This record gives sequence, C-alpha cells and structure tokens, in this order.
Amino acid sequence: MEEAGSDAPSVVTPLAQWRNDFSRAFQYYLDRSTPHTLERWLGTLALAAIYVLRVYYVRGFYIVSYGLGIYIMNLLIGFMSPQVDPELEILDGASLPTKDSDEFKPFVRRLPEFKFWYAITKAFCIGFLMTFISVLDVPVFWPILLCYWVVLFILTMKRQIMHMIKYKYVPFSIGKRRYSGKKQGISRD
Repeated sequence: MEEAGSDAPSVVTPLAQWRNDFSRAFQYYLDRSTPHTLERWLGTLALAAIYVLRVYYVRGFYIVSYGLGIYIMNLLIGFMSPQVDPELEILDGASLPTKDSDEFKPFVRRLPEFKFWYAITKAFCIGFLMTFISVLDVPVFWPILLCYWVVLFILTMKRQIMHMIKYKYVPFSIGKRRYSGKKQGISRD
C-alpha cells in the first residue's frame, strides 16, 4: 500500500498558481523600480493627490485621513532615525561620532528609503480603498483633528530634531561626497 504524499506529485490549485505568478511579477516590477527614486516618489505624490481629491470630493473620511497622517508621521520618524539608537548604544561604547576626532560612521537609517516609499504608497492605496467603505466615514469636526495632528507633528519633530542635534547626525545627504584634495594657496611673488 502506498502512502499518500510520499512520492505523489503535489497538486497546485489554480488560485495558488495565479497568486504565485502575480507575486513573482509584482516583485519583478518592484525590483526594477528600485533605482528610479524620483519617478517612484512622483507616482506616490500622484497617488496622494488622488486620495486628497477623493476625500475632498466626498467631504468625509477624516478619521481615515487622520490615521493615515499618524502612520506617515511614524514612518517619517523611522526614516529620520539612525538604525542604532545612540542613547541605547552608549552603554556598549559604539555610538555615532560626537567630536571631530571620532571615527566617521555613515548614517544608516532605521527605515531605508525604499521601504519608506513602499510603506507610504501602500498606505495611500489602502486609505483610498477605505474611502469606499461607508462605515468608516465617522462624522467628526475635521479642524480639531487637523489642529491636533499639527501639534502632535510639531512636538514629535521637535523631539527628533533635538535628538539629531544632541548626537550630531543628519539623516539627509544629497549626492555622493567627493574628495577635492588639498587646496593649494596661490602665492603672488
């Protein structure tokens, strides 16, 4: 008597096969989009504009927008934070350089740019889909939510900027650093 499952070929359902094919194709195009930073962010900006127009058009879903804003602020903090928190790492002795004589260590983000972009894009897609679910349209006075979010954003960014100043790191760099060599003075004889 033969055991079922020992040498029998596994049967893949058409739905599982379609899901697998879709996942591979999606990952392929996601990988191809990696070097195109500007185009990715412009696409996300267009998606955000579509979301804002949808919320403006239906004049609702302010709770969804508030939740989306809190989530994006959380992602921004992860994007601006170093991978290893200097406050916790001081105990081990390895930390960001605080003096000019310290060894240079490049800034490594807790949340890389690609994952930051991908999470924001997914958030806007999910938020857009949520605007079609009428149960989520809770009536609120939106100016109060906006003021609360602005205060929360200012306080959070103040704390993050103070952390950046205290440990002397800058999470943004534009372009590649280039070595210019020694500057030679021009002597006039």
